[in-house]
Formats: sequence, C-alpha cells, structure tokens
Amino acid sequence: MIEMTGVSKDYGPVRALHDIDLRVAAGEVTCVLGDNGAGKSTLIKIMSGLHPHTSGDFRVAGESRVFASPREALALGIATVYQDLAVVPLMEVWRNFFLGAELTGRSDRRNVSPPRDGSSPRNASFLRDGSSPRNASSLRDGSSLRDGSSPRDGFGRRLGFGLRIREMRGIVARELRSMGIDADVDRPIGTLSGGQRQCVAIARAVYFGARILILDEPTAALGVKQSALVLRRIAAARDEGLAVLLITHSPQHALLVGDHFIVLKLGAVALDARRGEVTLEELTAQMAGGSELDTLSAELGR
Repeated sequence: MIEMTGVSKDYGPVRALHDIDLRVAAGEVTCVLGDNGAGKSTLIKIMSGLHPHTSGDFRVAGESRVFASPREALALGIATVYQDLAVVPLMEVWRNFFLGAELTGRSDRRNVSPPRDGSSPRNASFLRDGSSPRNASSLRDGSSLRDGSSPRDGFGRRLGFGLRIREMRGIVARELRSMGIDADVDRPIGTLSGGQRQCVAIARAVYFGARILILDEPTAALGVKQSALVLRRIAAARDEGLAVLLITHSPQHALLVGDHFIVLKLGAVALDARRGEVTLEELTAQMAGGSELDTLSAELGR
C-alpha cells in the first residue's frame, strides 16, 4: 500500500530523516519504534500529507506521490489518528464521530444571502432577546415542525430536513458495539475513557473509508485495560485487510500486534525485522540506545 525508498526530509540545514526504506502492506501492522527525536513524527507528516519529502521515492498503491495537503492523502484512503485525537470533549460522541462529515438532507442554507437593503431577516435563527423563532431552521431530531410544515430559513424560504441525527446516532452506536463498547452516544466524548476515545477515533477513520491507518502513540498514557481495548481494535483493523502503521514507544505492545518492526534512531533505520526475526529484548535494547547503554554502563562501573 505504502512504499518508501530512500526517503529523506530536510528542514533547512537539518536533516530529520535519512534515506528511509519502509513498506506498509495491507493486512499487516507495521510498527515504528524510536526514542524522542528519532523521526517518527516527521515520518507521519510525510505519509499524511502535512509535509512533502525532500528526496527519495514515496509510493501509494504503486504510484509515486508528493502530497501537497492532507486532503490528498485522505482522498487516497490514508487516515491518521493523532495522539491528541482532535476531539471536542464537551460534544456528544456521535457529533464527534461525524464532525465535518455530517449526514444531511436537502438544504438551501448555503445559498442564503442577506436582504439587499441590509435589514435583518424576518425569521432570523436567533432573536435579539436570545429566544428561538417559531420556525427555527433546524430541529434537534431533524424532523419537521409540529404542525407538519417544513422548517424555513430566515427569509421565509423552505428548507430541507437538516441533519439526519437519528441515522447518525444509530451508525455510531452500531460501530461502537462492533468493538465491544456499549456507550451512550449522546454523552460528551470527554466522559469516555482514554481507550474508548481512541477506539471512537479509529472506528471513525475506518467508517469513512480508510485503507491505510496511521496511529500515533494510541496507547500512550493509557492503563493496561484500556491499552488492551485499543490493541484489540488494531488487530481487528488488520484482520479486516487494512494496512496499519503503528507508532509506539512500547516494544511490548508492538510485539502483541505487529507483523513488521522498524526502529528509527536519529532519523535513520536502526532495525528492520519481520515477526519471528526479533525478540522483545532486542527491540527494547534498540529502543533504549543499544550499544550506547553498554558503553555508559561500563563508564559508570555497573
């Protein structure tokens, strides 16, 4: 799905990535490990379209690409779930799930323009005293008004039915139940556990057509139980045929779900191994500095 050959990234005189060779295949979890400053974030930015690479060949589904924006990556099915999740804590679970991609009916709101004389519309969505007009332009459940008429905009024109809220709630509830999460989709997402929020973000990416799923430290700051919930979802995504790139600091978590392991060190590949070719001790040693720790131990006489 994704293949990098000799990819490098320069920020002015600083080279953040050095000749990276990497392949992320469908139906596999590729784990990228490394200490702070190893180049993991830069790698994500190139794949997600935030920053273009400086040199080398970056291919998606066999075609060479240089993304100009994240939208180009999304259009090819590359979805990134960042560590901070980019959710609105006080907004309901279902609203966060569909944020920016809401299901709607017919609506003329995009064509609404103010009267030419500069006056206020007859049925403005909110009156100056803060109350709502009788013909509010949208209702909470997306249905028509009680008298059977359709909502109208501020200029008296008939609108569609706005947000398809019931449908969105049902979709989100179904997607979460498929992951073993029985949560009220009307509760604020900030009241969910960290693991549940991560699963919502992953489910959202998969629902909207992700073929390549990039996960940035999804188990960071999570307890054992919540980490297990996220790792199960990662394994499920792999089994569904997605290509998964897992960025992590945890060799233990990587070995639980990973098929291919890359360790970055100062922007270069220090280890590239398949499952069965590397042990937990070797991954941990590479993460912790490898021979540098042995040298330090000798210096300290330990």
